[in-house]
Amino acid sequence: MPEETQTATTAPEPPSVDTPTVDARGSGYGRVFAVREFRAVFAAHALSLLGVVVSEIALTVLVYELTGSPLLSALAFALGFLPYLVGGTLLSGVADRFPARRVLVVCDLVCAGCAALMALPATPVAALLALRCAIAAVSPVFSGTRMATLAEILGDGDLFVLGRSLLRIVSQSAVLVGFGLGGILLTFVSPRGALVITFGTFLASALLLRVGTRRRPARTGAGPLMRYSLAGTRQVLADRRIRALLLLLWVPPMFVVAPEALAAAYADEIGVGTAWIGLLMCAMPIGTIAGELYAGSALSPAARSRIVLPLAGCGLLPLLAYPFHPDLGWILLALLVAGSTGAYTLGLDRWFVDAVPEELRGRAMTVHTAGLMTIQGVGMALAGAAAEFWPVSTVVGGVGVLGTVCCLLLAAEVRRTGRTGGEAARKG
Repeated sequence: MPEETQTATTAPEPPSVDTPTVDARGSGYGRVFAVREFRAVFAAHALSLLGVVVSEIALTVLVYELTGSPLLSALAFALGFLPYLVGGTLLSGVADRFPARRVLVVCDLVCAGCAALMALPATPVAALLALRCAIAAVSPVFSGTRMATLAEILGDGDLFVLGRSLLRIVSQSAVLVGFGLGGILLTFVSPRGALVITFGTFLASALLLRVGTRRRPARTGAGPLMRYSLAGTRQVLADRRIRALLLLLWVPPMFVVAPEALAAAYADEIGVGTAWIGLLMCAMPIGTIAGELYAGSALSPAARSRIVLPLAGCGLLPLLAYPFHPDLGWILLALLVAGSTGAYTLGLDRWFVDAVPEELRGRAMTVHTAGLMTIQGVGMALAGAAAEFWPVSTVVGGVGVLGTVCCLLLAAEVRRTGRTGGEAARKG
């Protein structure tokens, strides 16, 4: 999630004294935290993510209190996904056209303003939903700009990969603890009071980014913003190498969300209590965190590259356990293993940033973020639709088969484009 302005005549600041080098101190993730600017980005990410989680829970509860409608309450949550595609395509040019720090700070301030309006007692339900859409439309611009900026803060190499991994780990951890903490918070404050807290987290994130990162000039850009954004999207998708890498970043998550989306239905199908639903939903994120931590701290960059295609191609195979109706412990183990294969993204992140020309980087990262969120929403919807006609165990097993076939085909395409495609992209 949200994931900035100095005048154009302001001279760029000299390179930071802690600009990363190949002999940066520490090992694994410790090298990333040695970079001062990354520490500011990391803290801002944690704060803005906290704001998003709190706002999602508070807004869902608030809309239900105001309307008594389960549909509108669910819509308040779903609207966090729907505008990603619009913001990621029509506004992606913002990430390259304006200085990154300005974009990041303004995105946080926009989200803070939306949260403040949500917290007002007089704000009607329709306005609450519209403000939720506004935050979601800004999110891919923020995330894409932050990803592109990380490549400048940490360099295009291994530090960038580890930095991206840390931000993903924070996001996965929020899945595990965020909603629980948000529920506890609402026992002490009203939903509108929780939205005031969200307002504060976005302001704190904006302040951290403003004082903790240095000004960098815009990359490129001329002409109407939407035309520039759409041209960048077309350019990203037209390059065979970049397109193959994007699809390999998108497609496995599209399939892997099925067990989480159907956790409640599966628990009902096998006759277990609601306590098991939480375990079914948490198992995969725990595996993802463990896999990323191991790959980031124990594997060399070369080893992380070697595991990309095997893990991406075979990561859904553990889901084939579902149709055999094993004990629930085996299902939890299968989900842990499937989640751990998400470590393939560390090596794939490096390939992606190497393939994208620098002047296109902000738009490419924004398209990546928008596509990832959108395709996960599509995956959840399709899994739910399939479960209307077939047992959940059959649906998840089918997802494992179909997803594996798709991922193996994509892995083969990435391998085919591995040399000529990457070299062509770097030459621009």
